[in-house]
Parts: sequence; structure tokens; C-alpha cells
Amino acid sequence: HVQLVESGGGSVQAEGSLRLACAASGDIYSRRCMAWFRQAPGKEREGIAGIWLRDSSTYYNISMADRFTVSRDKTTVYLQMLNLKPEDSAMYYCAADTVNLQMSRWYTYWGQGTQVTVS
Repeated sequence: HVQLVESGGGSVQAEGSLRLACAASGDIYSRRCMAWFRQAPGKEREGIAGIWLRDSSTYYNISMADRFTVSRDKTTVYLQMLNLKPEDSAMYYCAADTVNLQMSRWYTYWGQGTQVTVS
């Protein structure tokens, strides 16, 4: 079993930045691949970035790769977001799985999300 707890969301003005964190606990094998997603009201959940913990390989939604950066330490995965825009407003979720799903939606474990609002 894996637990994911996101933090770092909040309200920010356009062109500002935020750093989200996802603290992971539980079976290490079950969270070898971790990713960030977001979902705005009325829209589908979309992948932002993923990281394969074995070698820190990273994967990005090409539309956000120039502003968002995923990284990790031993127990936490981060999402650094720069030059935020109002259209980045959404609930941001962390996800984990044992296989390298990159930004597929089929992750087994999900956090509760952290809200980001850009005005």
C-alpha cells in the first residue's frame, strides 16, 4: 500500500511560481514510477510530468515542459512550476505505480490533490 500527500498549492498571480511536493510512503516497489497530473473543473485529467525512480528518467507533457520541472529526493517528488498562467489553475494530483506508466492515467495510487489558483 502507498500513501501520497501533496502540498504546496495555493493562490498566485500570473507569471508567479510554485513548488508542489508529493510525500510518498509505503511499499517502495509500488511507487517506482511517480507522476503529476492536473484537472480543472469541467476538463479531463491531464498528465504533466513523470519520473521513473530507478534512474530518475523524466517524462513531460510537451505543452508544459518549458515551464514545469519534476524532480525527486528519497521520499518526495516535486513539481516546480514557473511563469504560471490563469489556465494553469486546477487541482494537482500526484500518482504512483510499480510500472513505468509515464503519463498514462492508469496509475494505481493517487493523492488527494492540492489546489493551484492563478489570477
